Parts: sequence; C-alpha cells; structure tokens
Amino acid sequence: MPELPEVEVVRRGLAQHVVGRRVVAADLSGQRVARRHDGGPVDLATRVRQSEVLAADRRGKYLWLVLDAPDDDPHALVMHLGMSGQLLVEPADAPREKHLHATLDFDDDGPQLRFVDQRTFGGLALTPLLPDPHQRAHHGDADHGHGGGPGRGHVHGIPEPVAHIAPDPLEDAFDRPRVIRTMKSKNVAVKRLLLDQGVVSGIGNIYADEALWRAGVHGRRPASALTRPAIGRLLDHAAEVMREALAQGGTSFDALYVNVNGASGYFDRSLDAYGQTGRPCARCGSAIRREEFMNRSSHFCPRCQTVPRVRA
Repeated sequence: MPELPEVEVVRRGLAQHVVGRRVVAADLSGQRVARRHDGGPVDLATRVRQSEVLAADRRGKYLWLVLDAPDDDPHALVMHLGMSGQLLVEPADAPREKHLHATLDFDDDGPQLRFVDQRTFGGLALTPLLPDPHQRAHHGDADHGHGGGPGRGHVHGIPEPVAHIAPDPLEDAFDRPRVIRTMKSKNVAVKRLLLDQGVVSGIGNIYADEALWRAGVHGRRPASALTRPAIGRLLDHAAEVMREALAQGGTSFDALYVNVNGASGYFDRSLDAYGQTGRPCARCGSAIRREEFMNRSSHFCPRCQTVPRVRA
C-alpha cells in the first residue's frame, strides 16, 4: 500500500489541480467503488454534485477532499487508495483507463479527476467531518507538509472514519513526547508500534525498515528496552526518510504508484534496507538480511542492527 510520502504527493497534486473547482457531474461504475459509502454509488454521485472542493487533506495514509455542498455542511470525500488506487487528473476526452471506476467533472471545462483501481481494494466514501481530537495549540512556523500553509492543521476537521487514526510525524498535531511515552510503555516489538496507525500514522513497511536501519535498531527489539532518547531518534529518522522520499515523488516499485499526472516516484533508488536483501549495508558492508515479520518482510543489517535474543 502507498505510505505517507506517496499519499502526500497525490494530495499536493489534488491541491494544485482540483481545489477551488465545483463538481458538476460524478460517474461511478459498479457498487464496489462506493462499498464504504452507506448510500451506495448513486447516492454518493448525487450528493457530490454542485459541491465546491475547499481543500485536499491527509492524515497518515488517509486522503480526502473537503466538499462544501450548497445546502449542507462541508463533508469529506474520503479516497481509499488500497493496494493499487490512482487519482489522475486528465482531459475528459482522454482514453478511458481499463480499470476506471469513477470520474468527477467540474464547472470550468478543465480536466477530470479519475479514480482508477486495478485490484479494486480502494474506493470512495462521503462522510461527515468531526473536530480533530488531536488538534492542539501550535507553535513556530515550520511547514509540516499539509495544505493551507505553515502552522495550520486540519482546519475543516477530520473525516469520521479517520478520527481514531493518530497524527503522523509530518503534521502539526504530532505530539512527539506523547508518542515516545506511549512506545516506551509497550513491551512489544518496536516495529509493530511504528506500524500501528493508532500510535503514529503514515509509516508503513518501507519507511519503518529505513528508519530502523538509520537508527541502528532491530525491529524486533522491545520498545520498552529502548531509552526515550533512542525512541525519539527513531521517530526523527522516520520523519526524515519520509521527507526525503516526498522530495523524490515517493517510492514506486511498479506503475501502480503514481502522482495525479501519472508519473512515478524514484526514492526506491535511495533505499538502504527495504528490498536490499543480499546487498552490502551502506554503513558497514554486511549483507542486508530479510526475515518475516507480521506477515510482511523486514530488512535489516545483522551487524548494525543487532538481533535481540528474545523475540518481542
């Protein structure tokens, strides 16, 4: 699945090409694309018509458009990308993709927004916006990657299905001391916590392996065995590697992960651990190893990331 950098690349494309436009038509093909929407595809298509797109927003791997309908409060059109979902901005007369499931047309005769999904695990859903339970007072003026400029959080709220998701390391609401305390209190594998979207969102298998490699920590080491400064450094490495990936358009291993213009990211060329099995560690030269973890693959350096004696 796409992780935070890949989703943020798409969000920025939507902010550039879709925000500020009004939907005049929506076409959804089949039931599956709207299976998460209570009213089904016909209801969703009807309700989004004449809505203005106020913002493109994201938390972790979750992406949504804020829609302001003429006779309703703003809602979120949550876009689940799943394993292979793509959001493409293309002319209405462009050839239709084989796995095209939804289109949005706008009042300015500009390009369409298309939802393409080869494996059909993704979909669209219109949901209410709730106050962000993690919103807090912000200080400083660093741009943490969200739309709306420096120092802003989710000003329109959070979609109902996303309310339980923890803030990600690149947003204003991320409470680093709280996350460190939470992780330190858990006697479970630290990689399991990095992947737990209720603890910290946006980090998937790729960037967890990269952050652990940079921190010199094996993913099976219990979080409770790490010092608070060590956990803090690990979180900082996760944020750092995701910012670097974002600057390169994300990580694309195949044609499924693309931005709204159909271009692939190229951070896969900069990976030090994930997918590097058998290649020399960039730090010490030892061969990178792969092992099974939570039905996934973990990649690590056996010299730089000492395997814990007791499995967490």
